[in-house]
Amino acid sequence: MKKFLLASGLALALAACGNNGAEGPSKPYQMNAKALGESIKTLASDKFGGRGVGTEGEKLTVAYMTKQFKDAGLLPANGDSYTQDVPLVSIEALGNPDLKIEGNGQSLDFKYRHDEVVWTRHEVPEMSVKDSDLVFVGYGINAPERGWNDYAGVDVKGKTVVMLVNDPGYATQDPKLFGGNAMTYYGRWDYKYDEAARQGAAGAIIIHRTKPAAYPWATVDSSWTGPKMRTVQQDKGAHFTGFEAWITTDAADKLFAAAGLDRAALEAAAEKPGFKAVPMGDLKVSTSFKNEVKHVTSHNIAAYVKGTEHPDEVFVYMAHWDHLGTDPTMEGDNIYNGALDNASGSAGLIELARAFGHAKVKPKRSVLFLSVTGEEQGLLGSAYYGDHPLFPLAKTVGGLNMDGLNNYGPTKDITIIGLGNSHLDDYIRKAAANQGRVLDPDPEPEKGGFYRSDHFELSKHGVPMLYPESGADSVAHGREWVRKRSEDYTAHNYHKPSDEYHDDWDLSGAIQDLNAYYQTGRMLVDSGDWPTWNDGTEFKKIREEQRPAK
Repeated sequence: MKKFLLASGLALALAACGNNGAEGPSKPYQMNAKALGESIKTLASDKFGGRGVGTEGEKLTVAYMTKQFKDAGLLPANGDSYTQDVPLVSIEALGNPDLKIEGNGQSLDFKYRHDEVVWTRHEVPEMSVKDSDLVFVGYGINAPERGWNDYAGVDVKGKTVVMLVNDPGYATQDPKLFGGNAMTYYGRWDYKYDEAARQGAAGAIIIHRTKPAAYPWATVDSSWTGPKMRTVQQDKGAHFTGFEAWITTDAADKLFAAAGLDRAALEAAAEKPGFKAVPMGDLKVSTSFKNEVKHVTSHNIAAYVKGTEHPDEVFVYMAHWDHLGTDPTMEGDNIYNGALDNASGSAGLIELARAFGHAKVKPKRSVLFLSVTGEEQGLLGSAYYGDHPLFPLAKTVGGLNMDGLNNYGPTKDITIIGLGNSHLDDYIRKAAANQGRVLDPDPEPEKGGFYRSDHFELSKHGVPMLYPESGADSVAHGREWVRKRSEDYTAHNYHKPSDEYHDDWDLSGAIQDLNAYYQTGRMLVDSGDWPTWNDGTEFKKIREEQRPAK
């Protein structure tokens, strides 16, 4: 990896920040576990109702975060406002929409939630696609920088494409193919649906498999049914495919058999460069369903510390404020408090804002604190910011996203999701070393964690972003203890009402992390550096076009 730190900028940054966060005026603010805990406790309280988008909980959250930013001395980042309106639309496919497959003397009727889930991103009261030809397009990837195009030589306009989940690297475990075991953006479902739309397809179907998807069919069933929020599109979603769907592996077996095709052989062929899309005989797919469409205006919260020398250049700290709200149909505890996810990250954002806001020596570049909405609905607030930035993205030096902080004490390491992606690693590695710590990579890169939180939406626009998580090697208890705690949280508390704040949380590790995050940002904003993406990443070309070499 190319070393990108400038000695002068580094020395200044480390002198400015030390090990405890901000260096402060006469009364410097030291980030501390007590204040962090109080913020988490407030945001995760029952009063905030799980911080659901468009609810009373959102109003309380916006008011609370805004007050903390103001009290820290931060300026409003949207003119004279601390909020940015995020227009959202909720689209729910009503009833039990079927996918009907006919042709080749066959008739298949896939059942909703058992064999398939289907929906649309079109803001229309009814969606209907009738007799659309089916084409198997392998992994549905068009990656010119990798010399890979599953759409080469085939016109899918008006047709429905059938695709495999993940990417060829995961399928082959070949480290030279895409990311090998580590999922790339091309393996994500959202990329596949969007690329199908760019190719002019009328419909897009992904075949589900648990391991390459990184979640079971039950997750598909729960996540892609019911109301689904999206950012409002100028064309009301007309540029997307008419319908999007998942089907089970069993349903895929029936589909390929009806087409007279060998699914296993075609999947093996799709793993190799030069794969050619395969029409699925005379099979045609039809679906029709009504939608309930509702609009709501949610809010990002944005405040900043103005840079003293380059105020138009900005480093971003971000965290999502929303969680799943309250389920009125659930008996007993029906509030999804979201203490770890992500009241903790939001509280961390407040602590960092206080540290920068009370700094005696102000940063040379501006520092933006961005509290985004709709992460749980699909990174909606960060996606909206990416399309409507308050600071030009070409002048955004980089950023760091927090989605869940350490609640179990100090660690010897910091886990970096996407370690090796960009030059930003050099900065946080130095900050960690200053604490006697090291960086660890994502232990499960095949799950594509880098593409599942808000930093990704800025990455897509070319901005180098860091996504650190809690360390995996506890100073007091070691790695196995941390692993068991993490697995227990995922099994029993993740996206459940039981994700609540507890007074026995040890937040000293979170403060350790936040101090490293402070140092990371301070180094960069006090330097003249412009870190970029490393070779081989999906975002390097975007950044180079955004910031051409002089």
